[in-house]
Amino acid sequence: MATTSGKTRGAAGKRAVTPEPLRQRLARILKLLDKTYPDAHIELDFRTPLELLVATVLSAQCTDVRVNLVTPTLFRKYRSAADYAAADPSVLEEEIRTTGFFRAKARNIIAAALALVRDHGGQVPKTLEELVKLPGVGRKTANIILYNAFGLPGLGVDTHVIRVSNRLGLVDTEDPVKIEATLCGVLPPEQWGHTSHLFIFHGRRTCVAKKPACPRCTVRALCPWPNKTP
Repeated sequence: MATTSGKTRGAAGKRAVTPEPLRQRLARILKLLDKTYPDAHIELDFRTPLELLVATVLSAQCTDVRVNLVTPTLFRKYRSAADYAAADPSVLEEEIRTTGFFRAKARNIIAAALALVRDHGGQVPKTLEELVKLPGVGRKTANIILYNAFGLPGLGVDTHVIRVSNRLGLVDTEDPVKIEATLCGVLPPEQWGHTSHLFIFHGRRTCVAKKPACPRCTVRALCPWPNKTP
């Protein structure tokens, strides 16, 4: 991870950068990514904070495309936190089976809904501290909800953000909490959520895990990753 020492090298052999150069490099990267993906946005379909909470829980280890195939029927049936709280676990499991890990996801959705009914009047809370207390909701999900449902600062760190930020030399860690802290530390809060969207779009469309499209990458010149594809 970036440090204040210009002489420190990370595990990947990259020279760590000081906070101000990191801020400048990130600004240049984001400017290019903004031009590349002017429509960067969350790709989960939802209409309410509750729907986004459920969709985000379902998206763990699952593609947004698959989740979006499951949620229309789900959202028509379960319209409130009370509906999910009263759901038959075995029925909900079958309804979300194709998203994978369906037993754990059904358990978390029902438990989170019970907590919403009990502690929040059935409404999704608007603070990170309250969101992460809900079963199945970690910092990534909480930040996604904050930004996309409420328009509040939040930088969700998923597998794409982890991969892209490391390859670009912005961090030298796969710890999502440390990555969130580093990026948020050099960005104004109003840019947090959009930065997550840009990195996710880049990670899905260009900087993919196995065979990244490095030759057509618009931030290639700013990328120190040594394993670029020819």
